[in-house]
Amino acid sequence: MTPRRQQILDIAAEMFAARGFHGVSVAELGAACGVSGPALYKHFQSKDAMLAEMLVSISETLLAEGRSRVASAAGPREALEALVEWHIQFAIEHRALIVVQDRDWSSLPDEARERVRALQRAYVDVWATQVRLQDPTLSPEASRTRAHVLFGLLNSTPHSGRLPDPQMHDVLRDMAHGALGLA
Repeated sequence: MTPRRQQILDIAAEMFAARGFHGVSVAELGAACGVSGPALYKHFQSKDAMLAEMLVSISETLLAEGRSRVASAAGPREALEALVEWHIQFAIEHRALIVVQDRDWSSLPDEARERVRALQRAYVDVWATQVRLQDPTLSPEASRTRAHVLFGLLNSTPHSGRLPDPQMHDVLRDMAHGALGLA
C-alpha cells in the first residue's frame, strides 16, 4: 500500500470513528486529506471500497503478525505473551479502527464482510490454539471463548483508555495475563 493511500485510510478511520461511516461525506473526507472529494477516486473506487480496504487490511495484519509471533515463540506461554503484546499495541495505536469495526460493520460490503470474518476466525484460532496448549483441559470451544473474552478486554481501549498509553498498556497486559493464568 502506498503511503498516500495509507494516509487516506488513517484519516478516514478517524473521521468514521468520530462521526460514523454515513456521517462523513466524500467531500469532507477529501478536504481532510487536502484534496477534492472526487480526487479520492484516484485511490479508491468508492467510499465503500475505502471502508472495505480499511477493515480487511487491518484484519490481514492482525492475523499475519499473530502467526509470526506464535512461530517465533518458544512455547505456548511465550506465544500468548507475544500475542497479548501485539494486540495491546494494535488496540492502543488503532482505537479508531476498533470503533469503525464495531459501529460500521453493517456498512461493509458483503464480500469484504465475509473476508473480514474469515480472517477474524483464523486470528481467533491462532489465540485459541495457544490457550488450549497452555491449558489442555480446555475444549476447543472454551479456548475460543477465552480468546473472544480477551479481545473484548483488549479492544476496550476506545472506551477505557483514560490513562496515558504506557499506563494503559500495563493495565491491559496485567489483566490479560491474569485472565490467561500467566500472572
